[in-house]
Amino acid sequence: MATSTTITTTTTTTTTTTTPPANTLATLSTTPNNGTSVKVVATLTKRSLLPAAWNTQVRTVQTHECREAALSLAHAFQADDYARYLVDIESNPPIEPEEETTSSSGTGNGVVSFNWSGFGGSGNPKSGVAKAATPESKWNLHVDILTYTVASHCIGGGLVTTVGEDFDSVALWVPPNPPPSLDSYLTHFRSGLWRLHFQLCPEGKRRLFDEILPLLHDTKQEVLGPEKENDAWYLVYLGTKPRSQGRGLGERLLRDGMMRADKERKQMYLESSSALNNEYYKKFGFEIKKEIYLKRGRWPVRLSIMVREPGVTGSAGKGRKMGKVVG
Repeated sequence: MATSTTITTTTTTTTTTTTPPANTLATLSTTPNNGTSVKVVATLTKRSLLPAAWNTQVRTVQTHECREAALSLAHAFQADDYARYLVDIESNPPIEPEEETTSSSGTGNGVVSFNWSGFGGSGNPKSGVAKAATPESKWNLHVDILTYTVASHCIGGGLVTTVGEDFDSVALWVPPNPPPSLDSYLTHFRSGLWRLHFQLCPEGKRRLFDEILPLLHDTKQEVLGPEKENDAWYLVYLGTKPRSQGRGLGERLLRDGMMRADKERKQMYLESSSALNNEYYKKFGFEIKKEIYLKRGRWPVRLSIMVREPGVTGSAGKGRKMGKVVG
């Protein structure tokens, strides 16, 4: 607690009673022998426990902060095509309906039904009508996916960085030659990733485990080469809350990663799901190496594979001097 004292001297002998300001600790009026009124005001100033440096400095997210960091990413990617491809399947359904053979009670006859509901929804196998998930359940699943992903990086040996007093911008990194613990069963258990096997609907599981993960692995190996696929700084996510955009916070996180990569003379690798983001990353020296597509939905989702060579600054680096890495 800090207090400041202000002494105001007036030449009137009349004392008026006023309501003290909200931050005033006490007000005392006295009249000395010379007839001059003296008002003494003690003002209470509260100090915040939130470190002021968090507004400007890049720091490492701790394990107990995973949920807050994930919420920021969830807001940043709320309309992202890739995120919706996993969660909002009704807006981009499978090309062909999935047919399942079930047993009808009492008859033993096969009943064909189409049911790709999930995320808290349920279906009626007899009628084949799927009950759509609610917007709230889709949002919760979106947050859960990012929470598990952030936690796995914090626990398993990845790097999660943030800037801003309320996790305004967050970045997820896989460093070169990551430890085996990053993809271990223990990390999957502790982070909650195993829950996706039960939270995702059947079509969602097909998209994640049968399409996305193998495609991303094979593409990274193809673009970087079998010998260097794990020798680059891999930017998994970089997102800024909508209300915090335009302040250069995402750039601070990106430059932080660039400095780490340049110091180690390592490449940087990322997948971008937005043409607008492609232009942004090009300013920092990233180049598109390959375009891949997620094709299980009726409308494919494009991912641009981008790579930055060490030391390349791009147009955004001209005339700029990088600061110290914090965190």
